[in-house]
Amino acid sequence: MTLIRLCGAFAVAATLAVPAFAEITRPECVAPANPGGGFDLTCRIAQTGLAPQLGTAMEVSFMPGGIGAVAYSLFNTTRTDDASAIVAFSTGSLLNIVTGKYGEFDENDVRWVATAGADFGAVIVRADSPYQDLSALMADFSADPASVVIGAGGSVGSQDWMKAALLLRGAGGDPRAMRYVAFDGGGDAIAALLGGSIGVYTGDMGEMTAHLEAGTMRVLASMSPARLDGIFAEIPTAKEQGFDVEWTIMRGFYMGGDVSDEDYDAWVSTFEAAYATPEFATVQAEKGLLPLNLAGDDLTAAISTNMDLLRTISTEAGLLN
Repeated sequence: MTLIRLCGAFAVAATLAVPAFAEITRPECVAPANPGGGFDLTCRIAQTGLAPQLGTAMEVSFMPGGIGAVAYSLFNTTRTDDASAIVAFSTGSLLNIVTGKYGEFDENDVRWVATAGADFGAVIVRADSPYQDLSALMADFSADPASVVIGAGGSVGSQDWMKAALLLRGAGGDPRAMRYVAFDGGGDAIAALLGGSIGVYTGDMGEMTAHLEAGTMRVLASMSPARLDGIFAEIPTAKEQGFDVEWTIMRGFYMGGDVSDEDYDAWVSTFEAAYATPEFATVQAEKGLLPLNLAGDDLTAAISTNMDLLRTISTEAGLLN
């Protein structure tokens, strides 16, 4: 199978402290889903990690709908010049743009501000699941794909669907044979997993910290290129269990396309100043992310590169003609 590896495209840029910058009033981070998923996590990193630079509390608001489509539309129509708000995005958002799930708007219609870090895909079950490792799951998946009910925060063609599709391909199966249940965000999918409506959740490692600490979930595999540190150190990668599948997730923020250069630069400078502090790295680690510190022009260039890559991946997966 084709190995999906996005890490190399997301080169980490070194950042330095910057001079004083314009004040940001009433800062808000919009998580374009219900609470509890990856967008919520992304906003919490900004809320905590930027607090010393902002000097005021950042509000986190939720705007579910279309796995980010509602928010993307709003910030391309009504809130195009909102100087106070940043909106969380992920690699999944970029994939949704590529596959047309965000409608007529593309990556050139917003201003890409900064990253929160890098996350990785994960194969997750309840703590009392009969699946103790990825091999056991993949054996059932290979023998009868319809016997395993998989759910995640996104419809067919989304990044969470793509993770499941890659797993099935790794087991020698056809992704079209999956029993896949789509939810409007990771929080809803986690609730369904805990409630028993689905058996497997193809989510993100960064979402799992609290659930692992609470003992409610088991991560069968990380889709990272190597084992992660801290609370994730004992979780094997899919690759080391014999399945050559990786999925790296860029997490970050955008603003409306009509935001002034002065206001945009204020946010970029705020993130660059935060990146230069050990406190921001601590917040990233606590949320299960690795450092991926890109802001302003560096992030915009990375987005352009990765949109080309995602268009190639989507074509290979049969999502584009």
